[in-house]
Order: sequence, then structure tokens, then C-alpha cells
Amino acid sequence: MTHGTLRRAVRLLDLDPRRFALALLLGTLALGCGVALAAVSAWLIARASQMPPVLQLSVATVAVRAFGIGRGVLRYLERLVSHDVALRGMTQLRTTLYERLAVARPETLLAVRRGDLLARVGADVDTVGDVVVRGLLPAGVAAVLGAGTVLAMCALWPPAGLALGACLVLAGVVAPAIAARAARSTEQRALQSRADMTATALGLLDDAGPLRVAGRAEAELAALRESDRRLAAAADAGAGPAAIAAGLGQLAVGIAMLAALLTGVPAVGAGLLSPVELAVVVLTPLAAFEATSLLPAAAIQVQRSRAAAVRVLALLDAPTDSPATDDAAAGRPPLVASDLACGWPGAPAVVTRLSLDLRPGRSVALVGPSGTGKTTALLTLAGLLPRQSGSLTLDGHDVGHLDRHAVAAAVVVGTEDAHVFGTTVLENLRVARGDLTATEATGILARVGLTDWLAGLPDGLDTVLGPDARTVSGGERRRLLVARALASSAPLLLVDEPAEHLDPDRADALVTDLLADPRGVVVVTHRLSPLAAADEVVLLDGGRVRARGSHATLVATVPDYRDAYERERAND
Repeated sequence: MTHGTLRRAVRLLDLDPRRFALALLLGTLALGCGVALAAVSAWLIARASQMPPVLQLSVATVAVRAFGIGRGVLRYLERLVSHDVALRGMTQLRTTLYERLAVARPETLLAVRRGDLLARVGADVDTVGDVVVRGLLPAGVAAVLGAGTVLAMCALWPPAGLALGACLVLAGVVAPAIAARAARSTEQRALQSRADMTATALGLLDDAGPLRVAGRAEAELAALRESDRRLAAAADAGAGPAAIAAGLGQLAVGIAMLAALLTGVPAVGAGLLSPVELAVVVLTPLAAFEATSLLPAAAIQVQRSRAAAVRVLALLDAPTDSPATDDAAAGRPPLVASDLACGWPGAPAVVTRLSLDLRPGRSVALVGPSGTGKTTALLTLAGLLPRQSGSLTLDGHDVGHLDRHAVAAAVVVGTEDAHVFGTTVLENLRVARGDLTATEATGILARVGLTDWLAGLPDGLDTVLGPDARTVSGGERRRLLVARALASSAPLLLVDEPAEHLDPDRADALVTDLLADPRGVVVVTHRLSPLAAADEVVLLDGGRVRARGSHATLVATVPDYRDAYERERAND
């Protein structure tokens, strides 16, 4: 874990120094009222035992009430201000994180599980922000209040003040240091285990059916239980040192009071200290240690926030696309691939020597057996996966050197597993183009065959869909994703399996319509019947381009293609 990680993360919170100083002042005054309440109460009880005239006690009586009320009011105000500072900081950090992820290279996100990414932008950012309320402010309040209390006690009885100062160091420095040292490793392990639990649980909740069909549900449940076991083990490992730190705090309170008694009683006998002052000297430390009692937990929070900061900064420091030149930023077609090798990072290429020329008005269909790399090739063409070799250019500029926004402005890709958000139908389409009107959205949905579906929705375009479209059928979800891609204004359109979960007639109509789009279009599909509308069909098999040409040419010259086409027609 690198030094300065937490300091850098706190700087990214962009805390308002004036608000932070106000929160520190309010916290110090709140606990100061507690210390003053203890001191005045001790004086009042001791002095009242001597039965003086009542008027001599009236000021102390009013002060007790004032300090009691002031403590509650000031603590409430401190909480308002400190939480406002922390929440504003979390918002700033999360916004910075989103902005960085928007321009990060695709492999940055592909390398992180969806649940883990959710944990980093959610719980981890919150944990970094918690260091303000649970770490920095308690430490600052304890330092200011401790120094003030020691000075006040020294003015009253120096030996007791010095003993109090030493005990405050024991409770406020030594005990938190012990807690921090133990938490340094345990909190990192706990945070990683918590992130693994989130990622695994989200996967189980979202894909329970597919995981059970694939026989992987039990393995995922076992991984979830293992993450929970590691989290419990990390908590147990940190419990012992935390208990020692808490015990040292209580020991320090006892030592401070004992020192006050041992030095104060002889002083009273010698006439150096009055009995009433002795009561104040002995009882005040009980309240003075309230501030230091929070410091072991604050030290643990600092370690927890540091571990979270490492995970957050790993995303912020991920490589981004280099700035594009002005003409490249325009994202103009054509998209040209030459001898392209496609594969996932760290894995062998699944498609090699792929060449393709895509420009507005030209349509290409990628076909082939399942598992032959069609989707991987499509993601590589879209710039979402880095090419392994060969060249890929957009309007003559290397796609790998272009800003991600420039590529996205020119190329829109519609994948099978794209997310459908838990919001309205219209807002889901506006993900592709924010200024999409209701009329345009209705027309696009009609184009993909969802007119009857839209008419049956209770609120039309304003109907809220369930999480990831769990309230619609597979075919409706697929066509909604295709509609989102069509809503984009990008001149190049790449679509993966648009005809999945549709009956043959609707599937062929949709693919034919896509291939006739005036934009440059690449369609990955298993359907061969509508491919007469394509300018070129590229047949992938065994990780290479086996054949290419028009649909009619492949039917005439490639026996496997012809047989598959005839079986499809017979089954329809």
C-alpha cells in the first residue's frame, strides 16, 4: 500500500476548509461543554456539601443547565455540518470517478467484476468519505480539547494536569496506534472480502437461472460462503488489538484519577488545594477522556478508508484514451480493419486475419458457428477490446489512439448483454441520444416491431421497467436494446444477434431492416435467410475468415453455408 494514498483521496474529496473548521469548532465546543459540565457539577456538589448561602450556588446551577443544553445543541449542529462536508466530498469523488471511467480504456472495466465495480463506486467511496466524520474530526477535536483541558487542570493543580496530559497521550496516541497497526492488514483483507461478497452475491441474484443451468450455482454459493468466512476471520483478527486499545483507554482514565487523588489529597492537607478544588481535579478527567475514547475507532477507520482509497484510486489511475486531434475527434467514417487479430486481453486470439471496410451505405453480416469469435470481433471493431495485431482505423486514425468519446460518436454497438436500466422506456432509449423525442422513440420502437408491446404498457413510453428489464420477455428486451442502438446518431452501427428470441418472420424482418439502414452496418447473426440484403457476408470458422461475398455467392460456392441456409428454411 503506497504512502500518501489516503491523503490523495481526501484531496479528491475537495473538502471546504471553512465548513471543516466550523465542524471542528462545533465538535470541540460540544465536548468542551461536557468537560465544563463535569467540572462545574463537581464544584457544585462539593460546595453544596458545605451548605453555603444559596446565592453562592446560583451561578453554578445556571452554568450546569447551560452546559447540559449547549452540549446537545452543539453536538447536533456539529453532526449537521460534518455530515454535510462528508457527503459533499463523496459526491465530488464519485463524480470524478464517473468522469474518469467514462474516458477509461475498455479493458479497465472489463477487468473488474460488475459487483466489484459497484462496490468501488458505492461502498468504497463512502468509506473514503467516512474518514472525515469518523477519523479526521474526532482526532482534531481530541487534540484541541485535550490540550485545553490539560492547560486548565495545570492552572488549577499542575501535578494533576501533567498526569492528565500523560494519560491522554496513552489513551489518544498509544491506544490508537495499537489499533491502527492491527487494522492495517485486517481492514484490507476485510474490504477485499466484502467486495468479493458483493460481486458474488450480485452475480447470483442477477443470473441465478443461467448459473443453475450451467451447473455453477453451487460453486458460486461456495465462493460466497468463503468470502463471508474470510470477512469473519478478518474481523476476529482485529478484535483482540481493538479490545486492548479500548482497555488502555479505560486504564488511562483510572490512572489520571488516581494521580489526582494521590497528589491532591496531600495538597489539601498542606493548604495548597481546597477540598472543593480537589473534587474538580479528580472528577474532570472522567469527561476529558470522552474525546480520546473515539480515537481507537478513528484509527481503524483511517486504515479502512486507506484500503478503500487504494481500490478507488486504482480506477482513477487506470489508463485513459489519449486526446484525439481535432479532425479525429469528429469521428468520421470509414472504419477499416486489416489483418485484424481479435481476442480478450491476456488470452489467445480467437479470430485472425480479419479485414473489413465499413462506411455509410455499406452493410456487412458476420456469420459462423457458435463460439467462433463473432462477438469478440464485433467488440474489437467497436474499440471496446484492444486488437492483438493488425490495424484498425477510423477515418485514417488508429482507433487505439483515439479518444473513447470520438470513437463512440462514430460507432455505436448494440450487444446482447447491454444493461436495461430501471427507469422509463423513453429514458432507456435516451441513453443513446439524450435529446430523443417521444415521437422519434415511438417510431424507432415501431421499426423493431414493438408497437403492440408499447401500446400494451400502462404508461406508454413513461412506463418504468424493472431492473435490467426483468419485467419483459427476452425478445422484447433484445429489440429494446436494438432500438437504443438505432436511436444513436452515430454513422456506423454494429449489432450483435438482433434476432435472438424472435420467431423467424420477425427475426428476418428486423435483420433485413438493419441491413438496409443508410448507415454503415455490421450485423452478427445466426439467421441466414435475410442476408440477401447485405452487401457482404463474412463467414467465420475456426478463428479465421473461411469465405466472404454476397449471400447468393456463398450459397452457390460454400456447401456448409448452403446446407445451413436450406435447413433454416425447412425449419421455418
